[in-house]
Amino acid sequence: MTEPVNPEPTPEQAALFSRVRRMMLIAGLTTALALAAVLIAIGYRLFRMEGSGPITEVTARLPTGARITATAVAGDRLVVTLDIAGSVQIRTFDLHTLRPAGTLKFASEP
Repeated sequence: MTEPVNPEPTPEQAALFSRVRRMMLIAGLTTALALAAVLIAIGYRLFRMEGSGPITEVTARLPTGARITATAVAGDRLVVTLDIAGSVQIRTFDLHTLRPAGTLKFASEP
């Protein structure tokens, strides 16, 4: 009298359902793999941060009458250009520890 709610699929329909299930499985696995790769990359970046060291506070003493004329960052160095009574001096500091790395003095020829 009444038809069943879920009739048996025909062989063509069964083959189509099988293909759709297989494609859904492939899409789901691809999505899971991509999500895992993103989470691994984020975790790697969080645990591998190099700039997350303790905050250091350094006071550099300048000669009397010195003026800072320029500052710059070059690689892993902080470069400070000073004008000391008409002569130019460049001081470099390690960017991570702020320890002095070197001094370059310029003088006029006699």
